[in-house]
Amino acid sequence: MIGKTVAVVLLLLLISVLGTQGVAMPRSAIELRCQCISTHSKLIHPKFIQNVNLTPSGPHCKNVEVIATLRNGREVCLEPTAPWVKLIIKAILDK
Repeated sequence: MIGKTVAVVLLLLLISVLGTQGVAMPRSAIELRCQCISTHSKLIHPKFIQNVNLTPSGPHCKNVEVIATLRNGREVCLEPTAPWVKLIIKAILDK
């Protein structure tokens, strides 16, 4: 009796899965949390920085996040209120 019930439930689940369409969600909709746990405020020489991503505050995170990718591949969260980081942000926004 229990075996038949389990088989029926599994069959219903299989039918419901086949009837749904998969929709890819944008990355920002999946990651509804801050990316930076802590921030780095000491100066990093620009020659060591390969790329900088600026994420404004929003529903995913109340903080503005500045994530620098270094030449060695490491990602570092920068303190957005540090004067040298403000210069980087201004340069990015001016482009």
